[in-house]
Amino acid sequence: MTKRIISLLAGLTLAFASYSQGCSDAGFCTMGAMKPDQAYSKNINFKLRSIEISQYRGTTTLSPVIFVTNLDASIGITDRLGFQFKLPYQWTSGNFGTSSGIGDLSLSVTRFFGKVGSFDINGTLGIKIPTNKSDLTSNGDKVTGSEGLVLPMYQQVSLGSFDIVFGASLINEKWLFAVGYQDALTANNNTFKWGDWIPVYSSESYVKQYDRATKLKRGTDIMVRVERNFRFARYNFNIGLLPIYRITKDQIIDDPSGEGEYIKLKGTTGLAASILVGAGYNFNINNSIKLTYGQKLT
Repeated sequence: MTKRIISLLAGLTLAFASYSQGCSDAGFCTMGAMKPDQAYSKNINFKLRSIEISQYRGTTTLSPVIFVTNLDASIGITDRLGFQFKLPYQWTSGNFGTSSGIGDLSLSVTRFFGKVGSFDINGTLGIKIPTNKSDLTSNGDKVTGSEGLVLPMYQQVSLGSFDIVFGASLINEKWLFAVGYQDALTANNNTFKWGDWIPVYSSESYVKQYDRATKLKRGTDIMVRVERNFRFARYNFNIGLLPIYRITKDQIIDDPSGEGEYIKLKGTTGLAASILVGAGYNFNINNSIKLTYGQKLT
């Protein structure tokens, strides 16, 4: 059995740290056991094979808007073990121009460990593989003279680092409780510089709103997902809360040239929380469509 899902995620708010623009992207929060709106049935194993194609749009605190088309494939290895592969294609549009490309690849394995009362217990181990070093440059399509200048993190399609991810969940027909951990194992190679953009852009103050992320080492993130599901024969609805907390500070090299010592940045720990609501319709046992909306709370 193959379950095909078309998912339209509208206005999904990506969580960006305020200073260094380190990001906890949607890929982390939708890995394995941490995935929202999971299919659940006492009688049917939905996890044998599933293919989900999603389209979502995310806004930032500045001009860039992020669009992602994501291919999410899950394969059951055994009755207790499953494998997930996610391949996103991302494009951004902002005042500095446009950029596009394949985003970071996500690979994970999820294991069913048993039951506690009515809840299934699942655990996930995953990795994220960068498709570039967060060093995409401007093509000059919006800012004359910017050709070859490194774009800020908001307009990069990759976080530029290898990440390790752990997660676990409790799930039944009505509730999903999940926790996750993401840690960047390597730094990126972003070298966005104010000094490069100020001579070619009309507003110096706007340029300086994009914080430097010179060879960024992102901090560690902890996420929690609490979701209530309402399931009917063909329709389902859900509402959830998604807080993500950066528990360690981001680090960058304190020199635009990329040489020098790493420094820890103030203001790069803290909470980013969103509320999510969704609805779905099952055409039949193999095909469904979903719509999800997320709104940033803090």
